[in-house]
Amino acid sequence: MSSFPDSEIYRTILESLPVGLCVVDLQKKILLWSDGAERITGRLRHEVVGHCCIGEVLLHCDQKDCEWCKEDCPLARAMKTSHPAEANSSLRHYSGYDIPVYVRAVPVRNAHGSIIGAVETFEKLHTAGDHAEASPVFPDSSADLTGVASPAATTSYLQQTLADLAQTPGPCALLCFRLEGLDHFRHACGPEAALALLRAVARTLQGALWRTDFIGRWSDDQFLAVLSDCSEASLPSVGERIRRTLAGIGIEWWGEKRSLPVSMGQASAQPGDDLASVMDRVRQSLPSASAGQASAAAQAGSSPGS
Repeated sequence: MSSFPDSEIYRTILESLPVGLCVVDLQKKILLWSDGAERITGRLRHEVVGHCCIGEVLLHCDQKDCEWCKEDCPLARAMKTSHPAEANSSLRHYSGYDIPVYVRAVPVRNAHGSIIGAVETFEKLHTAGDHAEASPVFPDSSADLTGVASPAATTSYLQQTLADLAQTPGPCALLCFRLEGLDHFRHACGPEAALALLRAVARTLQGALWRTDFIGRWSDDQFLAVLSDCSEASLPSVGERIRRTLAGIGIEWWGEKRSLPVSMGQASAQPGDDLASVMDRVRQSLPSASAGQASAAAQAGSSPGS
């Protein structure tokens, strides 16, 4: 006689799995949410079960017109084609930052062979951020409150990179990300909200970079990414990919979605560059701050309680 006569035992087993796992019906309403899914996403079981994974943006990202949030997501493909589907994707953590994940989805059938839903597993991909946390480049690289390299460590890293480039020329590029209107946001929403938003941006940037890349804080409202082996020709496409990843980054603060526009500047490092010359080109490529700050001020001031 089986030791597992009750189907609830199987449900309990599935819910206790450390891997991210969810089960959805044909309307993509979530029926089961594992412990691993709670850990990876920051969303508790009682908060998501019964909700649609698209309408509430519980799986994948929540960027406007994102392909994953429509009919090409692995869950939809598995149910539509009757075959397993897998992909590298991203999901939005409850705290507001993106997490790169590897997704597998398979259709679920009833006793008659009809598809009644799908089960999906998702696991965090190893990222530059994971690598940086395991092996920091500098002893004080975690000193910054955002969780990435401090401005001092970022400056040191860039200086060393430029010195190495002078000795051994090779492709290297910089991307600078500026949160427009951060001072106004901090004044309107408070320093804790500003730090939470900065951390969300930092974590998203970590997840968007390769292990060989470097990300750090450059100034109060700016982050700097140093991209090794990134040629001048490929820099625009790399920058656009990361810019799209940052689109819609925000935080939940006192029941309101808070966000700021992020501007991006870029430049390729050349042999003979020093800190001043390469950063001058980066600054010149950044859009004018006035328009972005005006938009940011409107966003920060439009929500109740600001």
